[in-house]
Amino acid sequence: MIKRHVLLAALALALAGCGSNVKLDPPVQGDASATTGTEGSGAAGQGAGQSSVTQVQAGGAGADAAGPAGVGRVIYFDYDSFSVKADYQPVVDQHARFLQANRGRNVILEGNTDERGSREYNLALGQKRAEAVRRALTLVGASDGQIEAVSLGEEKPAVSGSSEDAYSQNRRVELRYR
Repeated sequence: MIKRHVLLAALALALAGCGSNVKLDPPVQGDASATTGTEGSGAAGQGAGQSSVTQVQAGGAGADAAGPAGVGRVIYFDYDSFSVKADYQPVVDQHARFLQANRGRNVILEGNTDERGSREYNLALGQKRAEAVRRALTLVGASDGQIEAVSLGEEKPAVSGSSEDAYSQNRRVELRYR
């Protein structure tokens, strides 16, 4: 199970780094976007080579595509712990309410650890942290089907270094909406 999540996380990171060198066709004469001025945001000076793709805001006007506005997206943990601290309950509550109100939205919970401990131990601890946040969200009312919990272990530190300050910033779960 953990291997699958690690493999999926690695695949997602690899795909995120891929780019495309495909040139878009210029707008066709008579294309509605060419006459209404709704062309995509191509680089200045491309002129007729700009894309005719229009930007779409998912979720309608005023929706925050990244989750609830003004709410933290990181939950920190104590050393060697996967208990969600009471300090983060308001953050959990607001994300759960957002998910309840937006049943079509999903969130990935990325569990992270500091560099101490073996790779296997850290992957397991990161998974337990992500699962603890998942349980907290579902207890408040979010649907389990909207939440995916994965572990990144020590592989994606927020801060490099071997100080207690760096360690404390790396012991976390990040909420990423999609």
